[in-house]
Amino acid sequence: MPAAISSKTLNFLQKLGENNNREWFTENKALYTESQQNLIAFIEKLLQEMSGFDPELSKIDAKKSLFRIYRDTRFSKDKSPYKTNFGASLGMGKGSQKGGYYFHLEPGKSFIAGGIYMPDSAVLKELRKEISLYGNEFLNILNNKDFKKHFPELDQDDKLKKVPQGFEKEDPMAEFLKLKNFIVVYSLKDEEILDKDAVKKLAKIFRLMKPLNDFLNAPFL
Repeated sequence: MPAAISSKTLNFLQKLGENNNREWFTENKALYTESQQNLIAFIEKLLQEMSGFDPELSKIDAKKSLFRIYRDTRFSKDKSPYKTNFGASLGMGKGSQKGGYYFHLEPGKSFIAGGIYMPDSAVLKELRKEISLYGNEFLNILNNKDFKKHFPELDQDDKLKKVPQGFEKEDPMAEFLKLKNFIVVYSLKDEEILDKDAVKKLAKIFRLMKPLNDFLNAPFL
């Protein structure tokens, strides 16, 4: 049997959203552990499938790829102690400055993503240089038929209003140079997540992100 996300795992996250307190979590710790193990098994299979097109992923430990479910509430007005999702860094996030992949499991809000998220200023500057210099190559990736079908545009959150210093205002790639993140996101319905063939289907979508990651990683090879 292929590893699949269980409806019990989504149900746990749903209930956690309705009972986001330590008492309920403590009483349901066994359900949390079971859900976490289900996700780890799924991620292991997903990494195995994805390593067919990105061998670097075979080095990732599925368990270590998971983000903690405990929220850091020190600087947040929201004092809810737990996240209501499971997240897994497949080479993206957790301080990584390389293009990678991300899996997000949340009832009604699941998604997968790829690219570089919140790079530090030095990396961001190099990425902008690369995009300015090799604009046509970058556009060819974004305008690929299958790529564009799944990812109509790069994420536009936190975009600068002006072209950053060091670049011409008239640069043909000006709008891309304003970006602070270079990521694509694909939203998933619960049915897609629970599909017994989800590993293979998600791996195919992740594979479409590979040329973008290769481009973003090129300046640092």
